[in-house]
Amino acid sequence: MKEDKEQSVFISPSDLVTVTHMNHIIEVQYMQRMNRNARIKKLDKDRYLHINTGEIKDIKHIENRSESFNSLRQSFKKLRYLINNNFTGKGNELHVTLTYAENMTDTDRLYRDNDKFIKRLRYKYKNISSVDYLNVIEPQERGAWHCHLLLRFNDLDKIYIPNDEMAKIWGHGFVTIRSLKEVDNIGAYLSAYLTDIELTEDNIKKLAGTDYRVITKQVDGQKKGFIKGGRLHLYPSGMNLYRKSAGIKFPVRERMKYGDTKKVVGSEKPHYEKTYSIENEDFNNIIHYEQYNLKRTSL
Repeated sequence: MKEDKEQSVFISPSDLVTVTHMNHIIEVQYMQRMNRNARIKKLDKDRYLHINTGEIKDIKHIENRSESFNSLRQSFKKLRYLINNNFTGKGNELHVTLTYAENMTDTDRLYRDNDKFIKRLRYKYKNISSVDYLNVIEPQERGAWHCHLLLRFNDLDKIYIPNDEMAKIWGHGFVTIRSLKEVDNIGAYLSAYLTDIELTEDNIKKLAGTDYRVITKQVDGQKKGFIKGGRLHLYPSGMNLYRKSAGIKFPVRERMKYGDTKKVVGSEKPHYEKTYSIENEDFNNIIHYEQYNLKRTSL
């Protein structure tokens, strides 16, 4: 896929778009062309058939997720959808980071330990509230893993758990608990946390020869530079980025004319826009996103 950051697009009021409703965040997606015909058919894990030409081609197996921009973009898009549809920064929600005391690199153990943690947490609060969760993994340069948990205590208006109490439930190292009440786009916040990496001399050397972008963020009251997407190469191919409980639902999406989106967002302007130009063999398309954060309009 080729991404053109300077690409522009005109959308007429009669053009069809897909609108995704995520509490106070509304996303509008426009595709210039709809590709309704499958052009390839997978034959086995190593080969596919190009239907138009009849050619049988080898599937290129990627070594890490940063080599497949489209796949990674879709994974984080789904993650942002899940986060913003289920977490809005209410008092009954927590962002918990689970860290191992040692340099733990075993991903199978990572999942087992997190499953046990959720079971212990639910057992402790079984007479108080049901608990839904979204568990997202974060790779470290040294090969170790962190886990970011978004927790929602469904039967409570507010929840407070002391750090040492949560650490005992975890039992493998360190715990950090954060409130989300000051974050008005939790999906974007956590995605950036997971994908960007701090601008340091070592990180610049590791990304030498690649086309990276530097952004500035406020961290603990200070401005710091970060490499946009600098952590993506650490995610192994084929590994699930997240796990969720049954109560974490994907958002409602509906098709409508672009002119009718004003009935949803009113007179507001998009808070974020991006346009992609996609080229894939004999098919090309332009995809345009608009995101509206209705919580910001009330401030």
